[in-house]
Amino acid sequence: MSDALDAALRLVRAQAALVRRFDARLGGLHGVSLADFTLLLRLGQAPGGRMRRVDLAEALGLTASGVTRALAPLERIGLVTREPDARDARVAYASLTGTGRARLKEMLATAEETAADLFATPAWGEEEVPLLASLLTRLGGTGLRA
Repeated sequence: MSDALDAALRLVRAQAALVRRFDARLGGLHGVSLADFTLLLRLGQAPGGRMRRVDLAEALGLTASGVTRALAPLERIGLVTREPDARDARVAYASLTGTGRARLKEMLATAEETAADLFATPAWGEEEVPLLASLLTRLGGTGLRA
């Protein structure tokens, strides 16, 4: 097996382990998955806490129908609402509700704690986490700052 394939497979396994860990913490404390949290986080970063659904899909690497399916349960539990565009009936926005903003703050604290646990010293050196983030960016990974 080539080094490149070995590295790719290790990355896939590591990603699956990270998702399981975040899902367990976020699900256990807040009733949401990592995918839900990521969607809410993107909305929270958007001006006014809202985005056009097509832009949200692009930011998350999903299809428009994938975003619609992901938003449906978040709408049902009152974290997100659908807003029509006043000028164009074909355009719909996804918007955080007041409850969604408050719950997102709580989820963000849980996600920060989980990430800190994952990258705790001495297993990870102070310079290794920023290096890993930089390397993942080269593969197309984005985070809070992108």
